[in-house]
Amino acid sequence: MVSKLDLEVIDDKKMFEVYDKWPEIAKQSYNSDLHPIDFEKINHIVFAGMGGSGAIGDIFSSILSKSKIHVNVVKGYLLPHTTNSDSLIVTTSISGNTKETLEILRASKELGCKIIAFSDGGLMKDFCEKNSIEHRQIKMHHSPRASFTVFLYSMLNVLRNSLSIKNEDIEESLIKLKEIQIKISSKNLSKSNPSLMLAEWITEIPLIYFPYGLQSAAIRFKNSLQENSKIHVIVEDIVESCHNGIVAWEKKSSIRPIFIKGVNDHIKSKEKFNILAKYFDQNKIEYKEINSLEGSILTKIICLIYLLDYSTIYKAIIDKTDPSPVNSIDFVKKKMK
Repeated sequence: MVSKLDLEVIDDKKMFEVYDKWPEIAKQSYNSDLHPIDFEKINHIVFAGMGGSGAIGDIFSSILSKSKIHVNVVKGYLLPHTTNSDSLIVTTSISGNTKETLEILRASKELGCKIIAFSDGGLMKDFCEKNSIEHRQIKMHHSPRASFTVFLYSMLNVLRNSLSIKNEDIEESLIKLKEIQIKISSKNLSKSNPSLMLAEWITEIPLIYFPYGLQSAAIRFKNSLQENSKIHVIVEDIVESCHNGIVAWEKKSSIRPIFIKGVNDHIKSKEKFNILAKYFDQNKIEYKEINSLEGSILTKIICLIYLLDYSTIYKAIIDKTDPSPVNSIDFVKKKMK
C-alpha cells in the first residue's frame, strides 16, 4: 500500500496536493470574476489544444454532442476545411507557448473567425493583445495536467452562455467531485480508495476500452498514465475493438484490460462490453471495470477523470517514480522550430 510518506518523498513537487484540492479549485474557477462572453448563433466551433488542453476540447465536444453545434477538436497545426468567418475558434494553451495551438490561432485570425483564447500568459496572450482578440488569463497550478480543473471550469464560466450549457449540470458536477474527493484523496490511503486499488491492479500495459461519449475520459486517462506513471498505454473504442482488436487476445498476453463504462451507455455499447467480458471470462483473462456516476455527461466525465487521474499518481508512487518531470516532452520542445 502507498503511505503518506511515500507520496511526500517520491512526489516531492506535491502534485498529489493539487489533486486533493481539485473540487475546491473547480468551484473557485467556476465562480471566478473572469468576464463571460456571449457569441451569438454559433453553429460551428473548433477547440484547439494539445495534451491536457486538447482533453478539455474533448470534454466540450462530449457536452455538445447532442446540440446542433458542429464541433471539431484539433490537436495539431491545421484547421478543418469547413472553417470560415462564422466559425468560433477556442484555443487553449496552459503555458501560452504551445506551437501547434499558436499556429491555429494565427490561421484563425487570417480567416477572420470569431476567436477566444485561454492561457496563463505567454506568446498566446501577447498575440491576442496585439490583434485585439478575446483572451482570458488563467493561472496554472503546478503543471498543465494538474491545472485541468482550473482551466475547464474557468472556460465553462466564460463560455456557458455562448454554448447554452446548463448551470445546474455544472453545479451538479461540482457536488459530485466533492463526493469523489472523500474516497480517492491522500486522506484515504486504504483499500476503500478506488483510485489506489486501480493503481495497484495495473501491473503491465493497460488497454483501456471506452464507449461512445466517454472517449474524453479514456484519452485523458491514457495521457495521464503516460505523463505521470511513465508507462505505455493502449486505448480502443469498445465497438470497433470487436471488429479487430479482440483478435490479439488469441495469443497469451500480459496486457491489462480496463473497461470504462457509463451508466447510460448505448444499448449496443453495453452489448459489446458484455460479449467481451464473456470472452475474457472464458479465456481466464482478468479485467477491471470502472463505472461512471449517474448525472449529466459533464458529471460522468469529470468524476471519471478525477478517479482515473489520481490512480496515475498512485501508480507512479507504487513504481517509485516522480510523477512531475516530463523530460521527454522537454526534449521534443527544445528540438521544435
